Amino acid sequence: MTRTDAPNISQLKELELTTPAFSYFPQTWGWLVLLLVILVTLSVWAVLRWRRWRRNQYRRDALLRLAQLQDEANHEQQRLRALREVPELVKRVALSMPNSPEVANLSGADWQRFLQSTSSAPLPPDLSQRLSLLAYGPQAQLATLSQEQLDMLFSTCRQWIEAHHVAA
Repeated sequence: MTRTDAPNISQLKELELTTPAFSYFPQTWGWLVLLLVILVTLSVWAVLRWRRWRRNQYRRDALLRLAQLQDEANHEQQRLRALREVPELVKRVALSMPNSPEVANLSGADWQRFLQSTSSAPLPPDLSQRLSLLAYGPQAQLATLSQEQLDMLFSTCRQWIEAHHVAA
């Protein structure tokens, strides 16, 4: 018993796609306006965040260099050079601040007042003296600094770099 009228694959027809029962486009203009408001808000937020990120590039660079200096200060051969660079780094950060006041010539009590006024947390009252010692002190005096003193100095500088506020 053979069947001669068996269906052939060439006889198959593709089914038509039906239109969806609902539209993907919002039914009212309100939803479209809401979508546009959300997109504009997100765009403005992204641009502001990007500008803030770019404006704080000097902080990230300074924190990276400070971490390198702290590592170098732990090696005897590089210690003096690393300690001498810390006050310079803090001064460069102050000079790099957006809308920064004239800080290039500040020293002593004026430098301490500037550091304290831009800091969000209290600083040691003798920070400017410690930075001055690092910059200009005799090599023998720098060699007598304990590891605890150096760690405290580096953490204070890191705190100021991270959290100093900039007058807008």
